[in-house]
Amino acid sequence: MESPKTLQQAIQYFSEEQVCIDAVAAMRWLDGPRCPDCHGDDAKNPYYLKTQKRWKCRSCRRQFSVKVGTIFEDSPIPLQKWLPALWLLISCKNGVSSWEIHRALGVSQKSAWFMLHRLRLALKTGVVGKLGGVESGGVEVDETFVGGKLRNMHRDRRERFAAKSGHTGGATGKAIVQGILDRDERKIRATVVPDVKRETLQNEVLNNVKFGSPVYTDDAVPYDNLRWKYVHETVNHAEAYVNGRVHTNGIENFWSLLKRNLKGTYVAVEPFHLERYVDEQVFRYNNRATPDNPLNDSDRFLLALSQVANKRLTYKELTGKSGDAATTTPEPF
Repeated sequence: MESPKTLQQAIQYFSEEQVCIDAVAAMRWLDGPRCPDCHGDDAKNPYYLKTQKRWKCRSCRRQFSVKVGTIFEDSPIPLQKWLPALWLLISCKNGVSSWEIHRALGVSQKSAWFMLHRLRLALKTGVVGKLGGVESGGVEVDETFVGGKLRNMHRDRRERFAAKSGHTGGATGKAIVQGILDRDERKIRATVVPDVKRETLQNEVLNNVKFGSPVYTDDAVPYDNLRWKYVHETVNHAEAYVNGRVHTNGIENFWSLLKRNLKGTYVAVEPFHLERYVDEQVFRYNNRATPDNPLNDSDRFLLALSQVANKRLTYKELTGKSGDAATTTPEPF
């Protein structure tokens, strides 16, 4: 059978455990299985124990499953449920909540929440090279504030935020996400930043954009020194949103998608976890179908599945616990 193209086909295709094992193994071991301990050479490849559904290394004699060294490690949930959950996460434009996974796959809501965070870790793509270029169409840079509105907060909580920050402006109590969009590649990089100081925002631009590139931002003060390294042009949103090629509408589109996910699907997101929700939306945005790159759900699924190896997220790490003592986690938005 060909690789599945729809959710219905995916559920049928991955209904057998052996098919799931073969699919994950093919994505993580392009040259055949390797022992996670001794990394045996070609002459001593591990052999498959069909009754155990795992491999055994000829060198160190260790047995290991396809889950070892991946986001699935130590999970009692079968791959028949993991893979459809991954399909839903990468194909639903507005995201998929843990309650939806709980009802659809028959796992507890708590398990579904943990599953989704591990899958989001797999969607995180490493940064390779810099964006833009002297001859490029330009790079858009902007930041946004994510969180609840002060007028909707309880008075006690509003006062705590005011005492901590020293003001009650619109950004009080909110997390900050900065994004950089390459107009030519139609690719975005976004990350949670601690503040909107000049040093913080400009360092992200310097680390991710080639010197000499056209850079378009709004007229925020933290970006005022970019002209020394880039062809920097700004647009004053109090007067206009577009001035020829000078605008940030592309990245504003990404912010609208991100906030639709957070407000409409996930509702209450801890600042402690926000980075992974941003990574999820970045993956879907960077791998959406375009005239030059007509990706479909199956292509996105295979790409995500190829990124599950060498990543691990334990429940203690996810919940901010170290040993038996829980660390203090930020308040939810």
